Amino acid sequence: MTKALIGFGANLSNPKQTFLTALDMLDGHSVELLARSSLWSSPAWPAGSCQPDYINATVKVEFVGEAETLLSILQSVEMELGRVRSVRNAARTLDLDLLVFGNTVQETDALILPHPRMLDRAFVLLPLSEIDAVWLRDLAKLPSAQIDEMRYLGNW
Repeated sequence: MTKALIGFGANLSNPKQTFLTALDMLDGHSVELLARSSLWSSPAWPAGSCQPDYINATVKVEFVGEAETLLSILQSVEMELGRVRSVRNAARTLDLDLLVFGNTVQETDALILPHPRMLDRAFVLLPLSEIDAVWLRDLAKLPSAQIDEMRYLGNW
């Protein structure tokens, strides 16, 4: 079994309920939940896009299989829960990002591990630091303004 970290994000519909449904669906694909962060709110990007704020969280899971297989499962769950891939940074019902897959470091057309932008994003690092303190050192490197934009929303 390989431990993996997955980022959850959404700013359409009911993100909290969508996240819970996604967890149930992942469990049906033998993705075992080990830990989950609280929910956090972050402003939509780009600034001025007139989109609702995002709800974000992270989970730690165990999975038997390859990283590409887990990515495929994540993308199928996104689609089943209404994700439509249109333009970059569009509002979405669910975004599931494979952040880390064990110690895997790779770059293919389909998947880059670790996630190439995760260390630049407070909406990833704040929830990650809740479930694994090792991410606090990376969180501390971010501009304080980015961290100050985040709002704690509580549990799922």
